[in-house]
Amino acid sequence: MSSRVGFRFLNSTRFAFRNASAPFRRPGAQGFRFQSSEAGADAAQQQSTFQRMWNSPIGVKTVHFWAPVMKWCLVIAGMADFARPADKLSLTQNAALMGTGAIWTRWCLIIKPRNVLLATVNFFLGCVGAVQVTRIFMWQRSQTGSTIEAAKELEHEAADTVKAVAHAAEGAVEKAEKKVVEKST
Repeated sequence: MSSRVGFRFLNSTRFAFRNASAPFRRPGAQGFRFQSSEAGADAAQQQSTFQRMWNSPIGVKTVHFWAPVMKWCLVIAGMADFARPADKLSLTQNAALMGTGAIWTRWCLIIKPRNVLLATVNFFLGCVGAVQVTRIFMWQRSQTGSTIEAAKELEHEAADTVKAVAHAAEGAVEKAEKKVVEKST
């Protein structure tokens, strides 16, 4: 019984939404079907630049426009990191930005409708990531000499600590053995 109520509600809302969209339809358009290419070409010649941009499938009313606009914030933030020292940058984060930019640049040119604005922002995002990854690798490479010396010092300190712990453990074992021998005699 409850499934029938839900089914009736679904059908009534679908009917209401279909009829509610009638005032927003273009004159002469049937349902949500698009006009032929000839009619679209004639209409495009009569429209201003703003109207063509507004009614475009990748125009201002769509996510195809606003997603790249918002993604420029990532590019600007990456460019702001150019002023930061390389040792404070995250290699994994910048490698992810570089990979994301490369993958999505290609993908934006394959999908339909082709979104050149999104491809552009992804290209620059990949470039910013590549510059930052290069800076990080160059900084790490310049630190290899001091890193090797620091690692050798750390190795000697660790070896001395291990020897001291081993010596203390041997002393504790000897004491325990003496106590066992004394108790048994």
